[in-house]
Amino acid sequence: MTDLIIYDTRSQQKRQFIPLNSHNIGIYVCGITVYDYCHIGHARTFIAFDVIVRYLKHKYGAQNVKFVRNITDIDDKIIKRAQENNEPYTKLTARFIQAMHEDADNLGLLSPDAEPRATEYMPAMIKLIQQILLKQHAYVAANGDVYYKVRSFPAYGSLAKRNLDDLACGARVEVNEEKLDPLDFVLWKAAKPGEPQWDSPWGPGRPGWHLECSAMSMDLLGETFDLHGGGFDLIFPHHENECAQSTAATGKEFVKSWLHVGFLQIAKEKMSKSLNNFVTIREVLQQVHAEELRYFMLSGHYRSALEYSLDLIQQAKQPLERLYTAIDSFAIAGVAAAKDTEYGERFMRAMDDDFNTPEALAVLFDLVKEINKTNDLQQAAALVALLKELGSILGLLQRDAATVLGKVELTALDQHVQDLISARNAARSSKNWAEADRIRAELSALGVAIDDTASGSTVKKL
Repeated sequence: MTDLIIYDTRSQQKRQFIPLNSHNIGIYVCGITVYDYCHIGHARTFIAFDVIVRYLKHKYGAQNVKFVRNITDIDDKIIKRAQENNEPYTKLTARFIQAMHEDADNLGLLSPDAEPRATEYMPAMIKLIQQILLKQHAYVAANGDVYYKVRSFPAYGSLAKRNLDDLACGARVEVNEEKLDPLDFVLWKAAKPGEPQWDSPWGPGRPGWHLECSAMSMDLLGETFDLHGGGFDLIFPHHENECAQSTAATGKEFVKSWLHVGFLQIAKEKMSKSLNNFVTIREVLQQVHAEELRYFMLSGHYRSALEYSLDLIQQAKQPLERLYTAIDSFAIAGVAAAKDTEYGERFMRAMDDDFNTPEALAVLFDLVKEINKTNDLQQAAALVALLKELGSILGLLQRDAATVLGKVELTALDQHVQDLISARNAARSSKNWAEADRIRAELSALGVAIDDTASGSTVKKL
């Protein structure tokens, strides 16, 4: 088994991944703040980490990898949206959690092994704040807010490669009389009238956003764990603050390696709700199949920026059909995947090189070339089984090939089309060729093609 090499955001270099415990590998990915529908910028992060987790589970064993993706279900944006809608925040978050799960299912994502919600972790968050206060890395303001003392943590800025003095210059524009230093960030927010609140030693309030992920990740994966990731926009300040507060509380290294997914862009701008230039996952999936969207996302390396284009996503249909044509032509039920091939080895080398999905996809097409030129049908079937096995690591090639290629069973057609096909079969049986040709033309107008062969007629959509 070759070594897995991962690009670590903190060190800004590729490093060999050595699990803290090969039987208990922990990966935490920052999830969604549930106040609106997920957009396809979220889909890029979802899909990138779905493939990363799939590969980790393939390489190290599914039972040895624990994947945690949280849900932020209390936040300023949630409170603001609930107030605008004049509804309880719990009703708002329940609706969008359900929508997020629907989107995840439609994208074919693996379910996380744990999916903690912020509102379930208030005792853990309060305990974490108490630890940080005890270590004198935080203070309670006069209004009941609790702030983290950024300058008490010498390594602050090392993840995002930010200089404290430069940050201080930018922070001066934000005036907050409760802070001892403009750089300090909130761990606990004192309650405002009409807002959701929880009791704490500092009075009623709620946690700061950054604190939530520290409490949830360390509770589920330990004070130090292997991998932490999210979108590129989370490096600063979210992940920087997570790292500072977690290390301050425990005195231990928080995360061994940090992974971040590049932006999905529209007209060279990051797709985001704040810029109002986003397209929701469900809107896109009304126009393309989820596998086409996944293929498009994987055609670029996860760390690179990717320009959104519906046309480019739609173009993924053709290469996918090429892969499925090989499966449809040569698959034999029960044939095991070919072992110890150069294609399997090349695929693993590509994925071991910081999850290089563009190169992994290229291996699949080289494998198809080999399938198409072999004269041994049994060997071709074994290579097809390998193609499907490798594709599954990317979350691809798991649909029925005949359906993808438009070859549908008669029972899948609507009743009117079935009636026409039955009438045509009767015309052919009575050798009424003119009527059979007329019905063929009518079916063609409905988008259905008939192919008559010696063994019977096959039907496919045009």
